[in-house]
Amino acid sequence: MPDRDEPWTILRLLNWTQSYLRDKGSESPRLDAEVLLSHVLQTDRVKLYTQYAQEVGSTDRASYRELIRKRAEGSPVAYLVGRKEFFSLPLSVSPGVLIPRPDTEFAVVECLDVLKGRAEPLVVDVGTGSGAIALAVAHQRIDARLVAIDLSPDALAVARSNAERHRLSDRVEFVEGDLLAPVADRGPFDVIISNPPYIPTGVIPTLDAGVREFEPHLALDGGEDGLRVVSRLIEQAAPLLKPGGHLILEIGSDQEQPVRDLLGSFPELEPAPTVRDGAGHPRVIRARRRDG
Repeated sequence: MPDRDEPWTILRLLNWTQSYLRDKGSESPRLDAEVLLSHVLQTDRVKLYTQYAQEVGSTDRASYRELIRKRAEGSPVAYLVGRKEFFSLPLSVSPGVLIPRPDTEFAVVECLDVLKGRAEPLVVDVGTGSGAIALAVAHQRIDARLVAIDLSPDALAVARSNAERHRLSDRVEFVEGDLLAPVADRGPFDVIISNPPYIPTGVIPTLDAGVREFEPHLALDGGEDGLRVVSRLIEQAAPLLKPGGHLILEIGSDQEQPVRDLLGSFPELEPAPTVRDGAGHPRVIRARRRDG
């Protein structure tokens, strides 16, 4: 940052950083500047504007400068501040977990909807990552019990800490393993839900640098066609659902028909209408296990 006689107030820092990050290609330069500065000053974004004339000291400016440098290099804001909100829950995140996205909230809404009228439901979250889906469901349904599975021990450590933070550890069990293997001898379940890796391997190099260079490929790479994990998950889920139970999957926007074709291989599963995200893209597919 230029060393000038004019004091570096909160507003001046925000304005300068917004311009700098815009030139570096940030899609939300003002928001990035606000989140990072509020993190350094240990305040909320609203107070940045109620105290906009306050001068920021040299120590805080140095910390802020380092965060801005990393952001300009592509590091996601959520990793820089160590948190991300999901379904109104603040969650700790680290480079060992996928950053929770608003689109995944559509899967949570679908899950909560199908659980209406079910007492003490049993739900499995496959590929839990930060624990976002499992903890959101547990927070909204205080009678639900969940099993959250992930292949990564680093991800499970983050998820467990988030469960402890929100006092949900007594109803969410975290287990390490590949897809549904850890619960193959348990169940049946009311819901099996997942935001699985669904990005084709060849597409990953074309992703935004913040995703491609910083987020875990284990949570992104869905194989050559993007459906390697999805197809295995459907096959494993079908026999583990209760009659009337539901499989809920987040999908890529171009995967609606291929996933429906996969579901069609299992006559016991009855697909429901596809849920579309805020942009109108296919986002969540649900299938119900037929009765009997």
